[in-house]
Amino acid sequence: MARSAAIEKSMEPYVRTDMLLPEPPPLGERGAAKWLRENLFSGPLNTVLTILGLLFVVWLVWTAFPWWFHSVWNANSLSECRQIIAAEGGASGACWAVIRARWHQYLFGFYPPALYWRPVLTFGLMFVAMAPVLFWKERKGAVLVAAAGVLTVLALLLLSVPMGPLLGSALLMLALFALAWFMPSQLILVTLLFPFAGFFLLWGGPVWKPLATLLGFALLTGVYSLLKTRLGVVMATALGLLAAAVYWLLLQGYVTAALTSVLNIGLVSVNSDQFGGFLLAFVIGVTAISASLPLGIMLALGRRSDMPLIKWLSVGFIEFIRGVPLITLLFTASLLLQYFLPPQTNFDLILRVIILASLFSAAYLAEVIRGGLAALPRGQYEAADSLGLDYWQAQRLIIMPQALKISIPGIVSTFIGLFKDTTLVSFVGLLDPLRGVTMAVRADINWKGIYWEPYIFVGTIFFLICFGMSRYSMYLERKLKTDHR
Repeated sequence: MARSAAIEKSMEPYVRTDMLLPEPPPLGERGAAKWLRENLFSGPLNTVLTILGLLFVVWLVWTAFPWWFHSVWNANSLSECRQIIAAEGGASGACWAVIRARWHQYLFGFYPPALYWRPVLTFGLMFVAMAPVLFWKERKGAVLVAAAGVLTVLALLLLSVPMGPLLGSALLMLALFALAWFMPSQLILVTLLFPFAGFFLLWGGPVWKPLATLLGFALLTGVYSLLKTRLGVVMATALGLLAAAVYWLLLQGYVTAALTSVLNIGLVSVNSDQFGGFLLAFVIGVTAISASLPLGIMLALGRRSDMPLIKWLSVGFIEFIRGVPLITLLFTASLLLQYFLPPQTNFDLILRVIILASLFSAAYLAEVIRGGLAALPRGQYEAADSLGLDYWQAQRLIIMPQALKISIPGIVSTFIGLFKDTTLVSFVGLLDPLRGVTMAVRADINWKGIYWEPYIFVGTIFFLICFGMSRYSMYLERKLKTDHR
């Protein structure tokens, strides 16, 4: 009996009354040790490649360190740099004094130094205009506006601009921050008006010129609103664009001249041949990027259209542009585009380059967005039809948001390529930061023979800008990734 009772007692289920504390994983399964084992030393081949890579990095640093260590930041010529390096006992060294002496040309080209406050203020307003696009109705937009305002005022202080422009810029940025903080949705008006304000600040001239251009967009909107219900979206848009184009090409000059003769107010005019450096790169890159995205969307929709004429025109335009090098289009903008315009039409070279660069980028964006549209399942289109939405409502509310989300990597890649391609404008006589300004600096007898430093400086700034766009696209992808939450 006692034996059977003991057996039955030993067979009773065991119930733990105290919880065990979690133990840390082994050292080989956590932290840096795990990462090194999985990524660098996961096998014999990876181990050999890792060791060879480390040896190459050590050799590269060992070779380049003296050149970086003996850098010279304060000199008036390359020969003076070499004398300072030799006095310090170095065989070679970087002469960053060329950047210190010519930084204004790399940033502004030959823009008048007394007017540097205008491109700086325009650059700050660009980030204000981007705030509602990047962070719609979020307080992050107000933070971006505040940061842009503080940095703009600080840059103006460092440039020692006159008190009038400094105070006016500070008050403007403060007002825009208040608008972004209390009424963030209204900041989109700044985005819509920024192209005209930026043009006026950069090129100057009579204030009526950008206002007369804005009147053309008002005419386009008015024609579209009047004809939308009668003729449909496509015909109303086409007639609105036709009316605006006729006004811009034939009537705008007379309107501007009449208004200027009545009241001539504005800023000091700056010619396009004085633009250069990163100012030129930003003007062309940002404008072409902003204009090419809506054009690319319309071309992608046109290529998938059921209307044969629209489809053939879209396909022909996309395939022609993608089959021609960008440099050919830039020569076309520089030499041939003027012949297709009405007589006595003065079309600025930078504007012509922007138009051709926008069309070039739009053709590539059209294919990227078409891939996003093709990736959507048929059920999304059927769902839009079941809700009773027309074509444009379905595209705006259901189809296009999903297609653009899928296409974000390709869109940003196209934008980065377009921004880097702005360096090709040097072949049509514009002073881009990579070749145009660098050749102008190296033509000076004081800096003749310098090579690496200007290209490293320009390449670093290009990398930071393109890397920033890439990081933001990854942030946007994570933010919009709602399918598995």
